[in-house]
Amino acid sequence: MSTTVRIIGIDPGLRYTGWGIIDAQGSALRYVASGRVAPKPAMELADRLCVLVAGLEDALAEYRPEEAAVEETFVNADPRSALKLGQARGVCLMTPARAGLPVAEYAPNQIKKAVVGTGHADKGQILAMVRRLLPKVGEPTADEADALAAALCHAAHRQFRMRASA
Repeated sequence: MSTTVRIIGIDPGLRYTGWGIIDAQGSALRYVASGRVAPKPAMELADRLCVLVAGLEDALAEYRPEEAAVEETFVNADPRSALKLGQARGVCLMTPARAGLPVAEYAPNQIKKAVVGTGHADKGQILAMVRRLLPKVGEPTADEADALAAALCHAAHRQFRMRASA
């Protein structure tokens, strides 16, 4: 019998950072919690990053996940925006790592393929599959759904790696 692992998925953003936590036991998946951290847009960048750290630390402390999955950011915006988003992503990688969690990174198309079956799925398809796979999720925001999708992707890849090593 396989053990249960608690996974936090994180969807980095400076405006909204989504997080979602699932329990995975083999192929059985259970929704635990989700939310988002929303720094005020008028705040200075350093203060916004501090809000992200504090929000993620709160989720880690309350739900005690054992592994983390972070979505890689895909940006076509100007270099300044990309750099700022990269700093938010750094916080999203660093916070669970500082808590001692192994952190995996997944490209958006990798997450979409794992959850929906195609790497070119839209937000509506991701939300529909998150609801289908985690029936108790309710009405998550798009950021929460993306974070939960990252956690689901990690659970699927984890399952595959365990089978391959057996």
